[in-house]
Amino acid sequence: MDPTFGQRDSKKDIEELPVFAPKFDSDGLIPALAIDSETNEPLMLAYMNDESLKMTIKLGEAVYYSRSRQEIWHKGATSGHTQKIKSIKTDCDQDALIIYVDQHGSGACHTGRNSCFYREVAIGDNTSPTALRFTEDLTFNPEDVYKK
Repeated sequence: MDPTFGQRDSKKDIEELPVFAPKFDSDGLIPALAIDSETNEPLMLAYMNDESLKMTIKLGEAVYYSRSRQEIWHKGATSGHTQKIKSIKTDCDQDALIIYVDQHGSGACHTGRNSCFYREVAIGDNTSPTALRFTEDLTFNPEDVYKK
């Protein structure tokens, strides 16, 4: 059976009824933060449209919508670094998702790192412009994985 979404009839219904009624933005997208289900580390922030969210639920693997390529993107189709869905949470007004995943493969980021969040803002360093600190090393060679 294909997944379906509920109606967004009232704020109270959206906040309190046990019905998934995601709110997509004006571009038809909803942000989805992928988090490692074992470590609770953020892996990546991507977007889903109606079709990719339904595919994610049906397949049990993360399927996103690429804003830059304007197409459905099944995570791992090129790299083999898939994300198996453990659970999907939505916030109170159902306009954002947190997706807990088992990350398969060497990493989630196309730059060759485990996470797309591999830098942090150097708060208090008083540099101009504000500096970033790297927090992760490469876990795979992206040139080997993403051969054009």
